[in-house]
Amino acid sequence: MGYVSNPVHIAVLLLIALLLFGGKRLPEIGRSLGTGMREFKDSISGHAPPEPQQLAPPETTASVAQPTERETV
Repeated sequence: MGYVSNPVHIAVLLLIALLLFGGKRLPEIGRSLGTGMREFKDSISGHAPPEPQQLAPPETTASVAQPTERETV
């Protein structure tokens, strides 16, 4: 496990993850990984998971965003 604690190795792993998944997907992957780890820890320790927060519905606007050229391809 000593290999992972080296900051250079951590930077290389993060760079590889960035190249594989892209910058837009990394935050989503990190959130889901953190949620999974938290749920696993709670199930092992016997604590009840916290209630999920209710998000307010997005407000509708009169203008609709047009897809960019990248999204239409």
